[in-house]
Amino acid sequence: MRKKAFRAAFPLTLPVFMGYLFLGIAFGVLLASEGFHVGWAVFMSVTIYAGAMQFVAIPLLSAPFNLVSTVFITLTVNARHLFYGLSMLEKFRESGPLKPYMIFSLTDETYSLLCSVKVPEGVDRKWFFFFIALLNHSYWILGGIVGCLAGHLIPFDSTGIDFAMTALFLVIFVEQWESSKNHLPALLGLSVTVFCRLLFGVDWFIPVAMGCLLLSLTLLRRKEAL
Repeated sequence: MRKKAFRAAFPLTLPVFMGYLFLGIAFGVLLASEGFHVGWAVFMSVTIYAGAMQFVAIPLLSAPFNLVSTVFITLTVNARHLFYGLSMLEKFRESGPLKPYMIFSLTDETYSLLCSVKVPEGVDRKWFFFFIALLNHSYWILGGIVGCLAGHLIPFDSTGIDFAMTALFLVIFVEQWESSKNHLPALLGLSVTVFCRLLFGVDWFIPVAMGCLLLSLTLLRRKEAL
C-alpha cells in the first residue's frame, strides 16, 4: 500500500524537485556566505521548512537578536499559511498520526500540488499525500546541503541570488492563473495588496493585506454558498 502510494507520488513531485533543488542551493549559498556551517542548512531546512522565511532568517541570525522583531517578521512572512491550513482541513481529516507533519509541510509548492492532484485509483489517499509532502521536503533539504557545501568550497559573489524566491512566487502565481477559470481571488489578492502597500507603507501592508484578504475571501465563500 505504501509502496504503491510512493510510486504514484514520486513522478508528480519531479517539477518541485527541480525548483527546490535550485532554490535550496540559493539558500545554502547565502547561508554559507554569512559563515554558517552546513549543519545550519540541515537544521533550518528540517525544522523551519519555509523557503521565504529561511531566506529572511539569514540576516536575522547575523544581527543582534530581537525577539519581538523576529516574531513579527515570521508571522508576517508566513501569514499566508493560515489560508493553506484552513483550506486543507477536509483533506487532512483522515490523516491520523500523519496529520501534524502534513500541516507542518504545507509549503507553497506542496499546497499547490495537493490542491490540483487527483489520487490515482487504488492508491491510499493518506499515504499518497504524505509522500508528496515528504519528497518535497527532502528535495529542499538536499538543495540546502548542496548549496551550503558549494558556498564554502567555491566562493563567489552571491549578490541577487535571493531573488530566486521572488521568481518562484511569480511562477506559482502564473501557474495558478492558467489552471483556474476563476481569476477573482487572484485579482482580489493583487488589488488589495497594492492598495494596502500604498496606504500603509512597507512595514505594515502585509499583515493588513492578509487580514483584508481573509475577510474578503470568507465573505465571498459565504456568498457563493447561498
